[in-house]
Amino acid sequence: MNENKNFRSGFITIIGAPNAGKSTLMNRIVGQKISIVSARAQTTRNKIMGVYNGKTDEFSYQMIFIDTPGVTTPKNRLGEYMVSVAYEALNEVEAVLFIIDPTIGIKEKDELILERLARSKSPVLAIINKTDISSALDVEKIKETLSEKPFIKKVFSISAIDGYGVDTLIDELTVYMVEGPMYFPEDMVTSVPERFICSEMIREKALEFLRDEIPHGVGVDIDAFKYREEKDLVDISATIYCERESHKGIIIGKKGDMIKKIGTHARIDMEWLLGSKVNLQLYVKVKPDWRNSISILNELGYN
Repeated sequence: MNENKNFRSGFITIIGAPNAGKSTLMNRIVGQKISIVSARAQTTRNKIMGVYNGKTDEFSYQMIFIDTPGVTTPKNRLGEYMVSVAYEALNEVEAVLFIIDPTIGIKEKDELILERLARSKSPVLAIINKTDISSALDVEKIKETLSEKPFIKKVFSISAIDGYGVDTLIDELTVYMVEGPMYFPEDMVTSVPERFICSEMIREKALEFLRDEIPHGVGVDIDAFKYREEKDLVDISATIYCERESHKGIIIGKKGDMIKKIGTHARIDMEWLLGSKVNLQLYVKVKPDWRNSISILNELGYN
């Protein structure tokens, strides 16, 4: 518990359509990769908390950012779960960041989110991301549109990928912090267990390397996670779930080359995260229509 009486803290939800850059922004803020990133939409499936500590001339503070799944029209129970997670994360927070991709513009998905945010009890800040790859004219048009929304307090233009404008955003967010405790230790960057982050790292590599029709039908479960301190080694066993037998063959690949590729790249990220060597074993199982199975969704942590 922090002993400084002039300490402030608060929770901040990041919400937006798929692939707007929510996870990239949170990773940029906390200075570490805790939320997986992919060019594919709907990469984030669960809410993930990132912790940022700082100080102003007047007070020290702790911001807890909540990265949420991209909001879109759900096509299965997993999709319904993801939308509910995103909207539930709007409750009882100090601020909400609505993030938008100017290279796409304000689409129907964004309009639906804005309708929901108009009823938010928390202050809403609009974030125009990806300024590094969008035209100044597109950014300005969106800024004008968002500035007309009475419930939006301010509009910021940033690039989460290179950090442009992020410090200015953080400075603004200090205004919304309230007197309160240090919820997490100062050296902690996320509340998410290492086991979960490792499962997400495997899924990230699957998203990166597999064909377009497979990734959203892939889930990952960590079967075993054991430290061998005497050898500075972590043994991790994980199962990749897919929905079709044909997908299993693609995930494994010719002579096992694809599953080896996924495992090799995931292991590198895990070793960086854990600070230890990792012995990673991957398996593939077929679970038809698992995204509509409540029991399997619970098993994979979507509950």
